[in-house]
Order: sequence, then structure tokens, then C-alpha cells
Amino acid sequence: MAQNTRTVPAGTPTNVTQKHTKGGIGESTLRPDGTLKVTGEFAYSSDMWHEDMLWGQTLRSTVAHAEIVSIDISEALAMSGVYAVLTYDDLPTEMKNYGLEIQDTPVLAHGKVRHHGEPVALIAADHPETARRAAAKVKIEYRELPLVTDEASALADDAPLIHEGRDDHHIGHVPHPNIVHRQPIIRGNVEEARKRADVIVEGEYVFGMQDQAFLGPESGLAVPSEDGGVDLYVATQWLHSDLKQIAPVLGLPEEKVRMTLSGVGGAFGGREDLSMQIHACLLALRTGKPVKIVYNRFESFFGHVHRHPAKLWYEHGATKDGKLTHLKARIVLDGGAYASASPAVVGNASSLGAGPYVVDDVEIEAVALYTNNPPCGAMRGFGAVQACFAYEAQMDKLAAKLGMDPVELRQINAMEQGTIMPTGQVVDSPAPVAELLRRVKARPLPPEQQWLAAGEDADVRALPGGLSNTTHGEGVVRGVGYAVGIKNVGFSEGFDDYSTARVRLEVINGEPVAMVHTAMAEVGQGGVTVHAQIARTELGVTQVTIHPADTQVGSAGSTSASRQTYMTGGAVKNTCEKVRESVLEIGRRKFGSYHPAWATAELLLEGGKVVTDGGEVLADLADVLEGETVDQEHEFRHRPTVPFDLITGQGDGHVQYTFAAHRAVVEVDTELGLVKVIELATAQDVGKALNMLSVVGQIQGGTTQGLGVAVMEEIIVDPKTAKVRNPSFTDYLIPTILDTPTIPVDVLELADPNAPYGLRGLGEAPTLSSTPAVLAAIRNATGLELNKTPVRPEALTGTL
Repeated sequence: MAQNTRTVPAGTPTNVTQKHTKGGIGESTLRPDGTLKVTGEFAYSSDMWHEDMLWGQTLRSTVAHAEIVSIDISEALAMSGVYAVLTYDDLPTEMKNYGLEIQDTPVLAHGKVRHHGEPVALIAADHPETARRAAAKVKIEYRELPLVTDEASALADDAPLIHEGRDDHHIGHVPHPNIVHRQPIIRGNVEEARKRADVIVEGEYVFGMQDQAFLGPESGLAVPSEDGGVDLYVATQWLHSDLKQIAPVLGLPEEKVRMTLSGVGGAFGGREDLSMQIHACLLALRTGKPVKIVYNRFESFFGHVHRHPAKLWYEHGATKDGKLTHLKARIVLDGGAYASASPAVVGNASSLGAGPYVVDDVEIEAVALYTNNPPCGAMRGFGAVQACFAYEAQMDKLAAKLGMDPVELRQINAMEQGTIMPTGQVVDSPAPVAELLRRVKARPLPPEQQWLAAGEDADVRALPGGLSNTTHGEGVVRGVGYAVGIKNVGFSEGFDDYSTARVRLEVINGEPVAMVHTAMAEVGQGGVTVHAQIARTELGVTQVTIHPADTQVGSAGSTSASRQTYMTGGAVKNTCEKVRESVLEIGRRKFGSYHPAWATAELLLEGGKVVTDGGEVLADLADVLEGETVDQEHEFRHRPTVPFDLITGQGDGHVQYTFAAHRAVVEVDTELGLVKVIELATAQDVGKALNMLSVVGQIQGGTTQGLGVAVMEEIIVDPKTAKVRNPSFTDYLIPTILDTPTIPVDVLELADPNAPYGLRGLGEAPTLSSTPAVLAAIRNATGLELNKTPVRPEALTGTL
């Protein structure tokens, strides 16, 4: 599918101590779970089983906004095989809501429902089909209420309030109770800067609602324990965050809710919020039996948050030589019925809303709204994706008006190390924006099909429409487009972001073996591989065991925000260093009298031995550790951040920035409105590639998700009913291997001196720029403006 290159520019610091233990950092070691997943032997959360277990089922609302007049569970409860039917009134404590930061989401609806598919009742039965039939017998009477579905209906003076009694809307930055969060970014003087502009362009953009579309649906198994607690085995992104939300609702101390990560079939942000966790625990504790819940695909679309759809208005000004004078923008994100991660998404969209460009005079306002649409929250790219789509379209529009090459315009304005962000934060590590653009532009273009060049018959398999044989090349044109994006890494705005690792080193069967234990959720990003590589590098051992992730060790934070290799990898590195020091102290105690180097030389652990920095072997590690075990647990924190000022948006709010650029080559059938993406070349700075195989896979995966939202992916919500119209993979389309183009990858390694090994979080950045690159290429091919994602055939044929 792809070629990739790797570049470490001459003189670039790597911030890495190179070791010589096989399988360490920098090597493309294989995933320990890879073969099992390919062969179908890997155990996902939906595969779990327990003797005498029950099956749980959630009954969800069929309307989007309504008062619950009555609920009758009698027929369902009377069915043979049904063990429990629970509603809001059965919840065991006064804490009946949960949420990541704002606890506004009810465990079960009470009084009214706020979106289509909201959980209303729970059923436990001895067979999944019995549970489904029982759910159908629960009778609910609704009295429908007026809907809030867009900005106009949300912010009208007489707008229905999604959350009555909200007591923080009077604060200046949230002027209406239907606004979840508002963040302005103000720097310089836009009105004065506008006077210096020779050219001004503006545009309105619409970004559709995207689903994470992970292939493993929400599932888990709750097992009641003899101490009155519960053991929960679940696919999630953040075990300890789940724990803090689950325990209060159950009325249990956290130590009685023991969580273990089960096999995760993808996440991309959609498992950061709770889904079935509390529901399974409630049913298990009520029935005294293990309860398993597995969503089908239909229910999965209602069981997790989605990417915020957005409406964006942008204005850019520039001098005639292409230098940006100012930027003004308003970004409106539809957060749906509950807050989820909307405040943080707003912070990202606003603070990164100017893109990777130098512009001194900026006014950006970003808001997230409460509506009766499906709840939206975390998804790969997290607010920066929507902004990138708009500002990159603006850069193309500006280049066209100036008569400039779009890549040249971007390079003229590209930020670099030392650039001051619109938030006032200095970019204090490499920012190779211009170089990334140069690399994707310099790559040879894929050859044109013979039929394009000479008008000859085409191989229909290579045409837009593919194997459907819809065209033989009539009206097919090629286009090329470029885009570049900026993404923050890690949790921002003063969040106490940390991760914990426990490392044990001991001798087993005569060989030193390391065990790494973290609560990191492995959702496909490759942490289980990288953690072993770090341990081999720092401890000089080849045998490393990765302990299953659970809450018996300190928090690892969420597997999101491109943070896990930085944060939990940093924690593993930090803990291994302390273990190494303890090992060397043991060695000095045991063998120091035999060789002066134990006291005078810098000592390393390499290849299972203690060696001096000059390479002299002092002892076998197994001999040093004989009869002793070193076991330590430590936390790792990145440098502190601060909240953005609520009036000006100023502040050092982010830990690190990461950058990616794309060049898209597309072919468009202008008669049928079909698009085929031929190539999506990308260049990205990763700081340090700890595992190049994993790095390239992450970049290609993120690129493909950006392709999906460009040309096919969108959850359709009926504006009249606020109901989801396409909750299935029949009607919600995601790219398959037949839709995925060649994705050549050019990897730069410019070390960030503030990060472990100099690495840079990388998983989200390619999702940003791939979407606008594809749109730019389609515009280049057709001459159409195309300000909405995804691009549908009717937009290309003029039949809208």
C-alpha cells in the first residue's frame, strides 16, 4: 500500500541514549497481539464468558426530546427468564449522573429524554433474545417537547433549555444556558490589520458529524464479588476515569470496583465516555449474577459520542506578496444533549484555529452548544480537525485570489520554532511546517492512467466507481491538492495530566525478566509494543512481560490526545531508570570490592549485563539480581500548562505541538459525481520514531479516517425530528481497502528536548490535513467551491 522514508536531518539532537539490547527503541518490533488478531484468536471484550451469566439489554428512547409521562415494566418483569428490570427509580444512590468533567449525563433518563436513543431502562435475562423481547414489552408514554437542533433554535430568546437549572451560564464566557462552553482567542488588533490587507477572503464551511466506527462494539462483563463489590472487565480508553464515575453511582468505594481492560476493538475517542459500564454493574449487583452486555451495531451508534459537526466562518487577509495580515473566525460546534468533552474540544478548536501559520492579529470565537442532537465528544483530532478543514480551504482561496501557488503561500506564512501562537505561547521545539510541505510537493506524482493521457479505453477497476462499472473514463479529470495541520499533544489548559508505571525486575529460570504494569488502555496504538521496547532499552533485558491493564496500579490517563507514548511511555522510562539505579546499587554492594569501575565509571545495563560506558563487562545481570527482586512504581508528569484566559484566550495552554502535511491526488467523474483518491502522500515530524512500523501504521490509519470524512462518512440527523437516520454500516459508509489509496509516508525525526526520547505524539495529526487535502484536490479537478464535508455526488454534478 505504501512506501515510507525516514529522515533525521544532520546535526539534529535525538535526545536518546542508544543501547544495544535487541528489541529496544528504534526497532520495528512486531506487536505481541498481532498474530492473534489476524488469525481471529484474540479475545475481545465481546468474547468474554462466565458460568451462569445473564445478558443485559438497554431500552432506549424513540424520541429526541420528550417528557416521560409513565413507565410500565410489569409485562417485561413477568416474562420467564427475566431477572431484573431497572429504571431511574431503582438507582441505589443520590448520585444519578456521570460525566467526564461535567456530571450532566443521567445513568437512566429521569423526567425527560434529551436525545434519540437515550437509555431509559435496563433488563437482565438468561438469554440475549429474552432480554430483547422483554425490552420491547416495557411501555413508555412520552409527551414530546419542542426541539433544539441548531444554533438559531439553541440561542433564541425563547429557546427551550436542554438543561434547566444550570447555574453557571451567567458567567461572562457562557452567555446562554444552551452554550456548553465558549472560548475566544484575541491577539493584536484585527480591525487595524485589515487596513493593511491587499486581499481579503472569507468563507462559510460545514463539517459533518463523523462516527468513530470502531469495529468492536461496546461490551463488557460485570461480576459481583463476595465483598459486595464488583469486578468489571470492559473495553475502554481510560480505566481510572471510568472508575471515578462508576463508583459513586453504585454507592461503592473505588477499591470495591475493580476494573480490568479486556480486548479493545478500536476506539478513536468513542470509548472515552461511559457506555454500558454502569448498566452492567447495576444489573450484576441487583441480580447477584455476572452480567454481560454487548451492543449490536445499531445500538453502538447510540451508545457513544460522535465527532462534533461544525459550522465555521473564516476571514483571512494578506498583502499582495502573500503575507497574512489577520484572521477572524467563528466556530460553532454542536455538542448534542450532554457535555462530554465539549469544553476541551472548544479549547482545541479555538487555540489551534489559525493553523500552523504566523499571523499576529487574530480574533477567534469557538462555542459548543447543547442541542437535542446525539451527544458529541472525543474523536481523533478533537476540534482541530474541523478548524483545519476551514483554514486550509481559506488558504487555497487566498492563493487563488493572489494568483500564487497554494504551497508557496503556505510556506511564506509557515510557523517555525520560536513562532508565537495566537494564544501567546511560544513554539519552543521544531516546527518544520515549510519542510513538510516541500517534501509532499517534491514527491513524484503517480502516473496518469493511459486513458487520461491518450483517450484510450480504461481499466474500469481503476476508475471512479471502481468495480461497479459505472464509467469508461468519460468526464473523468484529475486534481491535486495540499494541506497542512497543527495538533496539540496531551491534555491541556492546566489539566493535571500524569501517568503511572510499575516495573519489576527479577531472575526467572536463570534469566533476568522485566514486568511492566500500567493502566494504559491498548486500543490499537501499539503501547504494549513500545513499553516492552523501552524496558529492554533501559534495563538491558530481552524478556519483558506486559501485565494486563487494570486499576490495581495508578492511573495511566486516557488513550487519547496522542499522549500515551509520551506520558505512559515516559512513566515506563522514568520507572525503569529508577529500577536500574536500584540494580546498580545492589551490584555495588555485592561486587564493588572486586572492581573499582563499580564506583568510578558510568554504568549501563546492556544485553543482560552490567557494563561501563566504555563497554567493559562487570557482571551478568542475573548474578547481580540473584535472590533479589526490584519492584517500583512511579508517576510521570509533563511540564505544566495553564488554562486559557476566558476573555482573551491567552496562556501557555498546550504541552507540545505536532504537524503533518498531505498531498492528495484524485480523479473525479464529473458526470456521475464519483471520486477516486489515487494517492494521499504525507510527511510528518514524529520527534523520534520508537517503532517505525507502528509510526507508519498510525499515520496511514489517521490519513484513512480523514479520507472517510472527506468523501463518504456522515451521521445524518433528521432536522425535523433530531433522529439518527443511518445507524448502520449499510448506510453509514467507511473506507474499505478498495477505497484506500496508496499512502506513501515521509517521516522526519526532529527531537523535542522536553519530551521522553525527544518523541512527538503522532496519532491524530494525519487525520487533520488529509481531509482538506482531498477537498482541495477535488476543487482543483472540478473548479467547484465545495465548502461541506463529506463531498457527495450531487455536490459535484450540480443536482443539490
